Amino acid sequence: MIAEEKALADFVAKLSACDRIAIDTEADSLHCYFEKVCLIQISGGSDHVLVDPLAEIDLQPLYDLVCSRRLVFHGADYDLRLLRRTGKFEPVDLFDTMIASRLLGKTAFGLAALVKEYFSIDLSKASQKANWAIRPLPQEMLEYAINDTRYLLEIADILEGDLQRMGRLEWFYESRDRMIAAAREVKERDDNTVWRITGSSALSPRAQAVLRILWFWRDAEARAWDRPAFHVIGNEDMLRVAEQVANGGAFSTPRMNGRRRKSFEVVVALAMQIPEKEWPQTEKVRRKRPSREQLDRFEDLKKIRDRVATELQLDSSIIAPRAALDATANDLSSPALMNWQRNLLGLPTQPAPASV
Repeated sequence: MIAEEKALADFVAKLSACDRIAIDTEADSLHCYFEKVCLIQISGGSDHVLVDPLAEIDLQPLYDLVCSRRLVFHGADYDLRLLRRTGKFEPVDLFDTMIASRLLGKTAFGLAALVKEYFSIDLSKASQKANWAIRPLPQEMLEYAINDTRYLLEIADILEGDLQRMGRLEWFYESRDRMIAAAREVKERDDNTVWRITGSSALSPRAQAVLRILWFWRDAEARAWDRPAFHVIGNEDMLRVAEQVANGGAFSTPRMNGRRRKSFEVVVALAMQIPEKEWPQTEKVRRKRPSREQLDRFEDLKKIRDRVATELQLDSSIIAPRAALDATANDLSSPALMNWQRNLLGLPTQPAPASV
């Protein structure tokens, strides 16, 4: 575990001899409201090292070095978002073993499944939901973490060779570039819709008004406590209470400490007083009905997609997800499909986007 400037500088110097580096991260999203990177796992050459981002060390020299090499991730989108919060992290080359696995038609494409397939090793999943912010980390968690990168470079070699052999490398590069571009997008919270959790649409307008105020109360509590929102109250409990209150009946308060229970009951009392004019309104999205030509085009494209998927032994959603197929049927110039997907469906390709 590297937690000092000198040790990190020595490691960066050693790592500079590597042209490929495997990398992964661990965060504490299941244990804190303000998610942070708690661990960075790196494998390069014969070294398998853990770097502690929670120590007071400057990570930018490490980022500058690794981003100048080919990086190997398994499911890079989440890691890229996390690492960009802690410094400038823009790789010049990236290989994602998850993307590669899916394009090769693997139905089990998790890292543990790949390690089992290629090395006949069963990786432990015991620390998957552990709190990575604790220090010191127990040996079991240290071993779990380092195994996330220990085999990645060898797996990448195998997968890249298979992609080359099957003529799917260009598919990979285009899919990877789209993932990197998507990972750069900053998602802004929309307070008008953020409270609409799964199941909320089935509630009455009055129950939705109660749910809305409960959601924002929970969010404020979670922020102040620095714990995930579900530690305060779960979605199912909020939906249940909102429905009970809206129906004018008594409600049962979920288990909470004394202060939070009182705060919760005050909020519920306020929610019961929300006038009808302030109840949420569900805006009906008036979608233009597709023409007969568009409907026929969708069915034609779907048949082609399903046939190609069977021939290539790929999941049809990899060839073209339904939403992308629908967008393309409605507008042939839609960017919903990548060029390799359009080629498989017999559609004209589009100008390539700027390099990412």
